[in-house]
Amino acid sequence: MTFTLPDLPYAYDALAPHMSKETLEFHHDKHHQAYVTNGNNLLKGSEFEGKSLEEIVKGSFGKNAALFNNAGQHYNHIHFWKWMKPKGGGGKLPGRLEKKVNDDLGGLEKFKTDFAAAGAGQFGSGWAWLSVKNGKLEVSKTPNGENPLVHGATPILGVDVWEHSYYIDYRNRRPDYLKAFVEHLVNWDYVDELFGKAT
Repeated sequence: MTFTLPDLPYAYDALAPHMSKETLEFHHDKHHQAYVTNGNNLLKGSEFEGKSLEEIVKGSFGKNAALFNNAGQHYNHIHFWKWMKPKGGGGKLPGRLEKKVNDDLGGLEKFKTDFAAAGAGQFGSGWAWLSVKNGKLEVSKTPNGENPLVHGATPILGVDVWEHSYYIDYRNRRPDYLKAFVEHLVNWDYVDELFGKAT
């Protein structure tokens, strides 16, 4: 499969003031585009040519670092754009997801705190995640472009804590960016859709 840069599912200024037009232009048009371009170049002639993105991510982990880094980041970002929406966040989850968050994670407010703490506690570049593993929800963090797929879990929500994701808007205030993400940006309908597929 060839990697292609997806269009953003909203206008570049649609997530302001929580994520600026400038951030989205740099992050989507420059950073994500670079993962696509580099990933396609590294894919050519490799054993992973013609495989699905998930197969490439899982198969290249620990074997082909350069390809993995770009494929992993491409996978993460395809979902990252959809994990956000204008007027997202809020205190109400779709029913089945709400029950699961209550049962496995102690409720929405505790999840928000734990998820933001995972992102703030990731040293250097990486991601914080909500995933389904062995039928249960779990919060985790990974370095660089790694994601829960390579650890036997299915990610249903992730937040990018690479500096290019927030530095234009928040400078070094990563916790403020994470708070804005969970309170105002999360697209819970998309999280619920992925939760349905994962279970």
